[in-house]
Amino acid sequence: MITLADAMNLGLKEFQRRYTRRVGIRYSLIEYPGGDCVFFDPDRRTCRVYDLRPRQCRTWPFWRSNLRNARAWEEMAESCPGVNRGKLYTLEEIERLRDVLHI
Repeated sequence: MITLADAMNLGLKEFQRRYTRRVGIRYSLIEYPGGDCVFFDPDRRTCRVYDLRPRQCRTWPFWRSNLRNARAWEEMAESCPGVNRGKLYTLEEIERLRDVLHI
């Protein structure tokens, strides 16, 4: 999130105050009631900070909660229009990325 804060000419504390919420010991980007991220552009249907997105975004949808089993994946995919499109990753690739990114 430091990269995003720097790009917006904000100190880390100010960025966190404006754009994040505390989840346990971590910070997460704020989401609107419908689940859209604070940086999601609803008109263009794109991320406004895609090139600088934090790890929580770079690793989606390969979160442990989504990889528990096929049902968890399908439930998540029902609400995420980008899932199951684009490059198809093998289980080995997903596990390698998970280990490198510590997700």
